[in-house]
Formats: sequence, C-alpha cells, structure tokens
Amino acid sequence: MTGNSAAPSPGLEGLLQAAREGGAAGARPVEKWNPPYCGDIGMAIRRDGTWTYQGSPIGRIGLVKLFASILRKDADGRTYLVTPAEKVDVAVEDAPFLAVEMAVEGEGAAQRLTFRTNLDDVVTVDAEHPLRFERSGPDGGLKPYVQVRGRLEALCTRAVYAELVDLAVDRAEGSDEVGVWSSGTWFTMTLER
Repeated sequence: MTGNSAAPSPGLEGLLQAAREGGAAGARPVEKWNPPYCGDIGMAIRRDGTWTYQGSPIGRIGLVKLFASILRKDADGRTYLVTPAEKVDVAVEDAPFLAVEMAVEGEGAAQRLTFRTNLDDVVTVDAEHPLRFERSGPDGGLKPYVQVRGRLEALCTRAVYAELVDLAVDRAEGSDEVGVWSSGTWFTMTLER
C-alpha cells in the first residue's frame, strides 16, 4: 500500500453516504460547502421532474428527496449534487422542481401565494422567493417559475399556472401591465416582445 490518499472516484454510494451523514432531513447547508469537483456520474432531472441515474429513473421518492437536499445551482448556471467532500454534475432539462400545488391567502397587495413542490418543499412567494415568467418557445406562452432556495427554481405545472392566470390583475387601473401580488411584492406577467 502506498501513501497515496487520493479520494475514491465519485459514485452514487459515496454521495448517498455523505448525504445521510449531512444531518437532519431537509435542505443541507450546501451554499457553505466548497468541495472539489468530481465530474459527471450520470445524474439528471427530466422536464417532468423525474430524477434519473445513468438513464434509469430513480423510483424511490425518499432517495430523490435525499438527493434534492444536497442540490445546488452555482453562479455558472450549472447544477450539482454537493456534499462536504465532493461535487458532481446534475443535468437539468428545465427546473429541478415542479410547483404542483398553490394556496392563496388574502387579496390585493396583501395576498400571499404559497407553493408546494413535487418534493414537498413549501415556499411563499416574496422578494426573497420571487415568481418569474419566461416565454415558452415559438407559441409565445409563459412559463412561471418560483425560487425555492438558493438559485433553485420550481416550474409551475399547467394546473398551477391556470390558477395563477385566474389571479392575474392589472397593476393599476388602465395599466397594460398584468401580474399577481404576493407578500406585498408585484410579479409581472407582461413581458416585452
């Protein structure tokens, strides 16, 4: 045996072990971790929210939630699974989460919109957790996203988007700007063409 202490190559088992050791359930403090980049192990999140490993769907929701707890999107736009010891790529087709349910409290500027994701994250839209709208392809429709944590977003499902459209109001009487209020903050649905 030599004195070489090179870390073993990253893999699913190593990530699982590190995630389990990361503490209580829920999101881990991944923004504080700065491990070395260890490459691509074949982890991906499809547009429909399905997580895959080397092309095969991960069927256990508990396992997916564990991986989601160590997910981070960096300023370079890339998404990673991050533990204190390693960082590996995750290919994300659209957004890592789906907003599958919305609750509405109050009305007008005092209205509060709260979303639940497909992985049971719950987030109330406010200045720190904004709602944004992006054009979707050639049809010019809109895709709404809500910031869940860090730079990670949830794409609203069609049903949730329909609920948002029902809540849309003019910003002011006679205004061409349409959008929704949440937690005293205005989120416009009117995009420049």
